[in-house]
Amino acid sequence: MINVLVVDDELPAVEELAFLLGRDGRIGKILRATSGSEALRALSTGTVDAVFLDIHMPAVSGLDIARAISTSSHPPAVVFVTADEEHALAAFELAAVDYLLKPVRAERLARSVGRISELREGGSAPEMITVDQGGTTRMIRRDDVTYVQAQGDYARLHTADASYLIRVPLADLEQQWADAGFIRTHRSYLVALKHVTSMKLAADGPRVTVAGAGLPISRRHLPTVREKLQANRIRPQA
Repeated sequence: MINVLVVDDELPAVEELAFLLGRDGRIGKILRATSGSEALRALSTGTVDAVFLDIHMPAVSGLDIARAISTSSHPPAVVFVTADEEHALAAFELAAVDYLLKPVRAERLARSVGRISELREGGSAPEMITVDQGGTTRMIRRDDVTYVQAQGDYARLHTADASYLIRVPLADLEQQWADAGFIRTHRSYLVALKHVTSMKLAADGPRVTVAGAGLPISRRHLPTVREKLQANRIRPQA
């Protein structure tokens, strides 16, 4: 069970997040704090496995708390919860496990809890990617990328929530991300094996389904795709 501390200077926000966390069977004790100083006192008990932190708080901010946590020999996992993405880069520089935007959706929160569980079971910290969107710099997890689409000298990263254009050719990502489970299926596509749900040998050519999107498989890449999918126990559909 994961013992958590929920920190926000607005009590309704604390109670709402605590309610959502309480519905998750992986969560144990839920502590609450409505100020930075109260949060630091709760953390001094040493019984907290993860902290869900609001960033914008008076006096002692969420970033201040995260910096204090980072000096601990056994720091709890940190998930930032905020209304904007202004501090996303700083958050991940502080080794945050996740960055949730308000209002928090139950399914998105469950993913954060899953990531905390992975770390507690000895998993490694996620590979983060810096992207720009609408003038805002964001950090996204590579394991959230379902597939990548070539767009000239750029590549578009697709996730369940959005897509992001980065100035890296698809061929470079193919080499750099091969060990992370990404394979080339077509001159225009690189897919994450763990997000593949099916492969179909259709009349108009073979296709692979990734996070609900049907993507083409070229003749050149078909043998490798078959081999990789069979190794991962995904069988082609007739």
